[in-house]
Amino acid sequence: MQSFDASHLTYTQANGLVLKIASNDWPVSYIYTMTLTNKGIKTKYWEIQDFFVAIDLSGNKFEREIPKILGNLKALHMLNLSNNILTSFIPLSLATLTNLESLDLSQNMLVGEIPPQLVKLTFLAFLNVSYKNLTGPIPQGKQFLTFQNNSFYGNVELCGSPLSKRCANSKDPPTPPSNFEANQGSEFSFEFGWKVVAMGYRCGFMVGFFVGQIIITRKSGWFIKSFAIGHPTGRG
Repeated sequence: MQSFDASHLTYTQANGLVLKIASNDWPVSYIYTMTLTNKGIKTKYWEIQDFFVAIDLSGNKFEREIPKILGNLKALHMLNLSNNILTSFIPLSLATLTNLESLDLSQNMLVGEIPPQLVKLTFLAFLNVSYKNLTGPIPQGKQFLTFQNNSFYGNVELCGSPLSKRCANSKDPPTPPSNFEANQGSEFSFEFGWKVVAMGYRCGFMVGFFVGQIIITRKSGWFIKSFAIGHPTGRG
């Protein structure tokens, strides 16, 4: 929400009118009043501040597409086009309304995706695009993280947060193994390691045993001369 210096507020009014009473002229001025639906709430403005720039064209049965030229209204704070018969796509030009605080496009016949460029509207405090024919993922980030489900109701083909419907191309993050699975894995590795060691030991023992038998049997004299300790050998 933007802030303003309230000590220098001015209001929209009509001046220069003259009321004639008898022979006297009385200058007259009056303050404009207006009823707007702002951020989903119908509000009576008895005085309209000059800095408050809003367009409320709701409930007028307007047809066809949203004019792209609306993107030229850089100072616009509020735009309400709800309850019309607007068709086509949400124009990308709305992403240039960087002062926009409230955008209501609900109850129309708009189609296509919500432009991800709307994430640039960092002052946007209210968004309603419910009950249309929008499709695809809801943009993520910045102000879009603050909007609730009711901002997007009635669009069965929309997906992504804050809706419970996940998008088809989204992937669940890998689930870390439970402690039980991790322990089972480590026990399996430990057990397998010991089996390998045991198998190696057995194979080594068997090979050594057979080689030793061959050496002792075929070259018993050499074996005794080489490894006999403390036993004198006879001379012949």
